[in-house]
Amino acid sequence: MQKSEFIIDQHLKEMTQHRTDALSVACYETTIIQNVHGHIPLHWHDELQFVAVLQGTALFHINDQKKVLSRGDGIFINSGIMHMAEDHGSSENCIYLCLNLSPHAIMPSDLYIKYVHPYVTATNLPFLYIERANAWGEQILSAIAQIRKELVEKIPYYEVNVASALLNMWKLLMMNGYSLEHDPSEMSRNKRMKDMLQWINLNYADPIRLEDIAKAGQLSRSETCRYFKLILKTSPMQYVIEYRIQRSIELLQLSERSITEIAYEVGFNSTSYYINQFRKTMNSTPLRFRSELNKRDKENNF
Repeated sequence: MQKSEFIIDQHLKEMTQHRTDALSVACYETTIIQNVHGHIPLHWHDELQFVAVLQGTALFHINDQKKVLSRGDGIFINSGIMHMAEDHGSSENCIYLCLNLSPHAIMPSDLYIKYVHPYVTATNLPFLYIERANAWGEQILSAIAQIRKELVEKIPYYEVNVASALLNMWKLLMMNGYSLEHDPSEMSRNKRMKDMLQWINLNYADPIRLEDIAKAGQLSRSETCRYFKLILKTSPMQYVIEYRIQRSIELLQLSERSITEIAYEVGFNSTSYYINQFRKTMNSTPLRFRSELNKRDKENNF
């Protein structure tokens, strides 16, 4: 299964159902450049995520941190953590396996509270780098590939094999992680950030001021700018522009509206300003981008 598009709601939560008929687990092969945005956009999900890079190099943005993953590397991303990914300095397009699973799929409910919940709620575990050079890292990365194989081939008792592999992966993560912390201030910061992003994503088509964003996060203007700079490495208003561009890409792909209609629909009050910002962000004009999308769709359907 190749995954190239993400359905993200106004809260930046990914809406894809990561499961099979029998298991709350899914494993995708993802080529970053094939996403309609050219990268994996900022999002989060309730599921836990394990990534194993098969080819090329990826740059993951996870909360306020960055991590470069090369072929053979892996990473664990915790539930509810905002993240995105892009190709990074390689002649090869980055391809990785992405294993998503419900935290409750790891072990029975009577063990969940003791062995899973503390990790899902820890504030010092947004992600964990998985290095193949370590024996435990090699085992986790091999297990991701094995789970992918089991889910594709579906041989008899594959569900049991997947459940067993997941349980062993989690045990390895617990044994080789670090002491867990639960910092109320960190939890509050993450909530404020999500509240501000949610407000932008609900109101992006309307005029937006910095004061409006700050109010959504119950912060001052300066603190709001500091939050965005720290976590997203951009300003609040630049994020608004980039989010509007992302929404316009969906309209370019799915409708025949004119460029002017799309510009105003996503919140730009000038067609020329929209085209200029689109070119800066996507290195293309909206019309050229739409033409390339249509050409790619025809080639894929041929």
